[in-house]
Amino acid sequence: MSVSSEDFRTALSRFASGVTVVTTKDGNGKLHGITVSAFCSVSLDPPLVLICIERSAGSHYAFGESGSFNVNVLASDQANVSEHFATVYDDKFLDTEHVIGENGIPYLPGSIVTLECKLKKPLDGGDHSIFLGEVQNAIVRDGDPLVYYHGNYRSLAD
Repeated sequence: MSVSSEDFRTALSRFASGVTVVTTKDGNGKLHGITVSAFCSVSLDPPLVLICIERSAGSHYAFGESGSFNVNVLASDQANVSEHFATVYDDKFLDTEHVIGENGIPYLPGSIVTLECKLKKPLDGGDHSIFLGEVQNAIVRDGDPLVYYHGNYRSLAD
């Protein structure tokens, strides 16, 4: 017996997760960013993380071309940033505050964590690609995370 995509999505919505925006640039230098909840740590030594990006996402190709990406863990007051990067725009960075990091990839300065990563390996993950990254630099700021649960943004106080 196999679970339907709808039932699987409903089941996973009961798992609370942090919200990230992952950023990169393509081979032509165009900046890309997308809201991602499929993010986790993999290893402390070496420091590895993974992100999962749907193959049909417009920015998918850029993560393979770049060789680097940044993971921005959003703060509790950044639901609007999550929504912005979850929406299709030609240039998501046009009116969005960002800084170019040490790896040449943009990061979002209001985030509570930014991990600058070197792409180690893309992996097949069904309708998603799994991008394994080695963390080269970590920027940590004070604040509470933005949480996503059961289709809604939450805070730790909820």
